[in-house]
Amino acid sequence: MNAVITVIGADKVGILARISTLCADNSVNIEEVTQTILRGMFAMIMLVTLPEGITIESLAGKLTEAGKALGVNVSVTRQEIYDVTHKI
Repeated sequence: MNAVITVIGADKVGILARISTLCADNSVNIEEVTQTILRGMFAMIMLVTLPEGITIESLAGKLTEAGKALGVNVSVTRQEIYDVTHKI
């Protein structure tokens, strides 16, 4: 299953490392990633593939907890839902 992970919050050291490590620890493959810093705000979008046996809800729970520890907002959405809701 494909999903989109978004991360938004104040920039600080270790955000990308923590999120990508959590993905690796759960066998989530990062297909694409883009990130930028906008006036001190960190913004990242990752396109990922989840392995069999891990649900979006399970991954979202883990990423939300990591986000709280980092002071950033992390969300996980099925790619098809993300695509539909972000069409112009």
